[in-house]
Amino acid sequence: MPTPPETTPAPAPRASAEDMQLVRRLRDGDESAFMELVDRYHRSLVRLARGYVSNQAVAEDVAQEAWVGVLRGIDRFEGRSSLRTWIYRILTNTAKTRAQREARSVPFASLGGDDEEGAVDADRFLPAGDEWAGHWVSFPDQWSELPEQRLLGDETRRVIDEAIDRLPPNQAAVIRLRDVEGFGSAEVCDLLDISEANQRVLLHRARSKVRAALERYLEEA
Repeated sequence: MPTPPETTPAPAPRASAEDMQLVRRLRDGDESAFMELVDRYHRSLVRLARGYVSNQAVAEDVAQEAWVGVLRGIDRFEGRSSLRTWIYRILTNTAKTRAQREARSVPFASLGGDDEEGAVDADRFLPAGDEWAGHWVSFPDQWSELPEQRLLGDETRRVIDEAIDRLPPNQAAVIRLRDVEGFGSAEVCDLLDISEANQRVLLHRARSKVRAALERYLEEA
């Protein structure tokens, strides 16, 4: 049976009317507009920065520096991307610069060599071209028997967060943006300046390792 063609990702969204209204308020010096953005995105920006730098304190500092960049650059925002994507791009650029200072930078074009430790076999997932590509063909043993509270509990989320923290920075950034923050594939490619093929491989490797860690946790508990 022939492999179905891969679907082309939808283009990254441009700024919405709500985005432009926020931009106008920021340009007018409306502090409440800025605090609205901070409340909405700050915690996730810190989590993303943490994948690039050595500790939580530096990640917080990177996020603060990114917010300064937002205020300084808002007059140059043209709406060619969503406001959220633009903010996250400032964060990733700031984090990469800080990582270079710490000599921890990993080029995003790099796929991390043949590092497949802890990965789940590819045949456990639906193939590219399927509407649900990348999802489980069938759930791991015993998952379907677990109560929903267990799968959604704080301890399970901690296991997932720790598994993401252990990923190479490029994989961690892609899975956080796609699966935690809900960015589309085109947005992630644009934000991180990577190809669709690169993004797809990074996401598959990241998901495989995180799912393997979660599966081990559920089997051991």
